[in-house]
Amino acid sequence: MSDWGPVFVAVVLFVLLSPGLLFQVPGKGRFVEFGSFNTSGVSILVHALIYFALVAIFVLAVGVHVYLG
Repeated sequence: MSDWGPVFVAVVLFVLLSPGLLFQVPGKGRFVEFGSFNTSGVSILVHALIYFALVAIFVLAVGVHVYLG
């Protein structure tokens, strides 16, 4: 049986933390913008750091496991 937990966590967080899709930190006019569909280099860096932190927390600290098959 394969452990699909890390894959599931990574894919869900990647979709949710795509800059400009749901929110963007920092925004162009405000600190946080919602649903702007715009992005910048700084927001890509901030979202990448948030993504790395959340993946590390969910996969290493919490230990999310999903077994299929």
